[in-house]
Formats: sequence, C-alpha cells, structure tokens
Amino acid sequence: MYNKFFRKILKNGMTLIFEKRNLPVVSVGIAVRHGGVNESLSERGISHFIEHMLYKGTKKRTYKQISQEIEKNGGIMNGFTEEQITAFFCKMPSDKLHIALDVLSDMVKNPLFDAKEMEKERKVIFEEMEMDRDEPMRYSFDKIQGFLYENPLGTPLIGTHESMNSIDRKKMLKKFREVYKPNNMMLCVVGQADFDELIKFVEKTFGKKRGTIKKQKISLKHDHKIETRKGIDRASMVLAFHSPLSTDRKIYASKVLIAIMALGMSSRLFSEIRDKRNLAYAVFGDVTANKEFSYSYIYVGAMKENLEKIKNIILGEFKKVSQSLKEKELEDTKNQLVGNYRISMENSEGQMNQLLLSEIDGKAREFYEFEKNIRAVKLKDVRKLAKIKKYSFFALVPE
Repeated sequence: MYNKFFRKILKNGMTLIFEKRNLPVVSVGIAVRHGGVNESLSERGISHFIEHMLYKGTKKRTYKQISQEIEKNGGIMNGFTEEQITAFFCKMPSDKLHIALDVLSDMVKNPLFDAKEMEKERKVIFEEMEMDRDEPMRYSFDKIQGFLYENPLGTPLIGTHESMNSIDRKKMLKKFREVYKPNNMMLCVVGQADFDELIKFVEKTFGKKRGTIKKQKISLKHDHKIETRKGIDRASMVLAFHSPLSTDRKIYASKVLIAIMALGMSSRLFSEIRDKRNLAYAVFGDVTANKEFSYSYIYVGAMKENLEKIKNIILGEFKKVSQSLKEKELEDTKNQLVGNYRISMENSEGQMNQLLLSEIDGKAREFYEFEKNIRAVKLKDVRKLAKIKKYSFFALVPE
C-alpha cells in the first residue's frame, strides 16, 4: 500500500495527500483544519455556516453552475463539518479530475457570501436544527457531548439560534479570510491521477498567504439526565465516558473495547440486551476520537421501563470485561476490526475522508498502520480501560 501513497507539504504550507488507484473513478477533497472545536460559544456554528455558503456561488460560478459542472460530468458532490475539520469533496470519472479540482478550488478560494443567499441559508440551518431535535437519536448524541464537555464544545456543532443570528456577513468574511489559507488546508485525491501534476496544480492555484486558527479551551465534565418528551414511543439512551486521545496509542485499545461491547450482532451488549432479554431494538457503540478530545459511547433504543435494567447490564458487562476478558475474545475482535477496516478501504470516497481525518490527527500515512496497531493491543490494556470510574448518561424518554 505504501508504494501507492504519497504525501507532501508544499512551500505554501498546503498538505497534498494522494493514494493512487487503477480504477476509472477518482475522489477529490479539499479540507480546512478548522471546525467546531475552534469556535467560541458566541460563534458556535460558523464553520458549518461557511460550509453551506461555499456551495452558494463564487465569482466565476453560480450555485447552479457549481452543481451542474460536477453532476453533468457524472460526478457527485458533498461536504461536511466536524469538530476539527470542514471538507468539500466530489467523486468523478477519473478523466474529469480537472473539473473536480477546478470547481472545488474555486469554491474554497472565491466564495461570494451573497447577503441574500446567506439569509436563505440561515433559515435552512434553523430547519436543520429542528430536524436534529426531532430525531431522538441525533438529539441524544448532541446532548451527551454537552454532558461530557463544558461550553463551547458542549454546545451542538450546528450552533444555537443565538449564535447563528449573531453571524453576519462581516463576521463570516473575517473568519473565512483568517482560516481559508493554504497552510491550513489539505487536498486529498484517491484514484487515477499523477502526483507531480497535483503538485503543479496546487502551486499554481493557491497563493502563499498564511492563515491563523484559534484554539479553545476544552474542559471535561460528567453529568446525568433523563428528559421527557411528548410524541415519542421509545426511549433513546447514551452512556459515554472519556477515552484516550487519537494521538495516544491506547486509543486502539479503546476501539477494541467498544467493539467487544457493541460492534455488531455478535457483540456482548447486543447479545445480552437484545438477543437474550429482548429489552431493546437498537444497540451499538463507537469511539469519537481526535487529538483534542475523545470519548466512547454506547447507544440503546428501548422501551422507557427497561432503561435502568439496561444501564445496569451495560455497566455489568464492562465490569466483566475488566475482570475476565480472555485472549480468544480479544483476538476475535481484532480480526473483526481489521476485516471492517479492509472492507472500508474499497470505497475511494470513504478512503479519501479517512485520510483527511487521519491527517488532522497527525499524519495521513498512519491510517495505513491501523491493522498493526490493532494487532498490538494488549489484553491488560483493554481490561484496564473497561474499569469505568466516571461516565455521563442521557436518556430521552416518552412523557
């Protein structure tokens, strides 16, 4: 794999990441090392707002022309904002790579930030907020982060009505001009392309000006709450606890632990909660990890009257793992994670996003070390992490 992977930080500070594949498809992404974790409480949601606005037209292209140039050439496009990154990407036939590069670079260099479009998009984001609130699972995930971290990180990434209403065109332009500079940006290409030509494109297209990115203080906490709501039939609950950062090798032990507990139908909690006791319809877990903050969580969707029993089962299974996890179960779970990792690499779009996220955490090349790092996880490390001393808990239940 390494002979197909290339990475270079160019003279202007921009990071170029490339994985060569001999398929007639290419995935291209341009991302900035800025997201919710960099925002103050008063501007919470501005990264996501900027993401929306970069699709609304440039000095060269209207909103419709942006989408048409990609879609009418057989491509698909999208973007996302997370706590540490904002990204814009498309997937194209490989002979249309030049179109993808031209459109995406135009978006991140020359957005109009039209005042009328900005007000329209603000309303769209308010609708998105309501959708998040109406969906119990998504609402529960927003709430649990607020129970693990003080503000501003404890406030949903999308922001609040107050913060969004405070973001005017002047404020947005200032943030964009501070952040969207080559030294804060990455270009990732997965597919048929030439690395030297990509270097030439970046050097020709992007300037040399330097941008700045602010950091916000992250303060940990723990909290518990059960919230009631009319109009829902089932409860959504999340139990979460702080984990090692992505820069800590113990993060791989965290991934193994959560996989043992709640990855798939063969996991301990799925078996105990759903198969054996029929107490829930959804049981899963994961680790949200980056170099700034990290936590592990278990989600369960169930009837209200079963919550306390389910919570006790979860804590009980963690205790069992901490005391009696065996090498056979550990090795089986490692095989599961390695297999899932290999399958995930099949999709060039997913691979591109994973490489961008890995670069944010350190270096994209380390993404290819996943299998080795999982194999290196020790039984004692998983057992130790399973000894949960403090956790946060949130449940949204029918009134």
